[in-house]
Amino acid sequence: MTTAVVGPGRPLHGRIAVPGDKSITHRAVILGGIARGETMVRGYLASDDCLRTVAALRAMGCAIEETQSDGRPALRLLGAGVDALCEPGDVLDCGNSGTSLRLLTGLLAGRPMFSVLTGDASLRRRPMGRVVEPLRAMGAQIVGREDGRFAPLAIVGRRLKGAEARLPVASAQVKSALLLAGLSAEGRTSVTEPQRSRDHTERMLRAFGAAVDVRGPTVSLQGPQSLTAADVDVPGDLSSAAFFIAAALLAPGSELRIERVGVNPTRTGFLDVLRAMGASVSVENAREASGEPVADVIVRASALRGTVITGALIPRTIDEFPILCVLAARAEGETVIDEAQELRVKESDRIAVMAGELRRMGVSVDETPAGMRIAGPQAFVGAECDSHGDHRVAMALAVAALTARGQTTIRDVACVGTSFPGFFELLERVSR
Repeated sequence: MTTAVVGPGRPLHGRIAVPGDKSITHRAVILGGIARGETMVRGYLASDDCLRTVAALRAMGCAIEETQSDGRPALRLLGAGVDALCEPGDVLDCGNSGTSLRLLTGLLAGRPMFSVLTGDASLRRRPMGRVVEPLRAMGAQIVGREDGRFAPLAIVGRRLKGAEARLPVASAQVKSALLLAGLSAEGRTSVTEPQRSRDHTERMLRAFGAAVDVRGPTVSLQGPQSLTAADVDVPGDLSSAAFFIAAALLAPGSELRIERVGVNPTRTGFLDVLRAMGASVSVENAREASGEPVADVIVRASALRGTVITGALIPRTIDEFPILCVLAARAEGETVIDEAQELRVKESDRIAVMAGELRRMGVSVDETPAGMRIAGPQAFVGAECDSHGDHRVAMALAVAALTARGQTTIRDVACVGTSFPGFFELLERVSR
């Protein structure tokens, strides 16, 4: 177990870049691996989560080479089409990556092979029935613990039939798994969500030559379809940038530019919430990279006010919840987060964990079944904290520690490597 000790910081200044988008990296590796031809994925995130997806594709015969392109880390994938996938010789270990487990389950459900997917203790506690049940409705044969509600999952791939799925909770991972299954299925596969989740899969499928129909919260495709290789330029991950945006907002006198960040509208709920809180956050140099909106984010220290985060904002801020809790504690007035019960089944129960850790740092929190209420402004005090094995909790606590009175020790920070290798080094550089 590793620990980090973080003390009060100085104003944040300068220009920084954050690692590549985790969601886009996963999808680029999977689609590049099943497309025909050479795919170059530039600026990919070389984190443990994404490397689990790389290892799984390699185990199924995909040729993937680590290289450099335009001065950035890159992956070169030589794909021969989805029919070229071969049966893995061992269990596919997804580590802590729910994206790997859910998306690969969708991909493998329609392939004529046997496979087993598992993960670490945390991932094996996360719900998989939300993927397994709609895949079974397409004809998939999947077994697992508690009738497929939890990993490990064993899949006997077979010919699938397109089906209509209506998801009770918006989930980009579930939607993506069903669309990947739909590529191999006979007929039309349609996924409807209560609110739109992030749309990286839909965008990237089109870039790889698939015909995808998007109508409001419904995404459909007609199968079977094959993909053609396409280069992918991975932008910086807004969910990673969020921690530095928050740190700059809270440290008086800060002005920070974060370059080349993905600003996909289905992911920018965090920026919308910040503006509602009175934050000085703007985007400049907007452009597109591989079909994804990209821009530089400029943030200046700001006095914040409380706000309400609920409804359609939840799927657009789901990964930023831990750092939003930190900002809420420093804002004037009450912040209410509601209808966010999905946070109970992330890498940790993020509602309970953040409530508990904020209390350790001297913040009064009213935890609710689907969120929390925080009345501010409140001061942080240094404390002994625990990440609970959740990378976003660890990074949120580090940002809180920058404004705390005294030092904060955060236990079990190795998990940060699942999404942001080098986070603590970068934080030290810009805040000291």
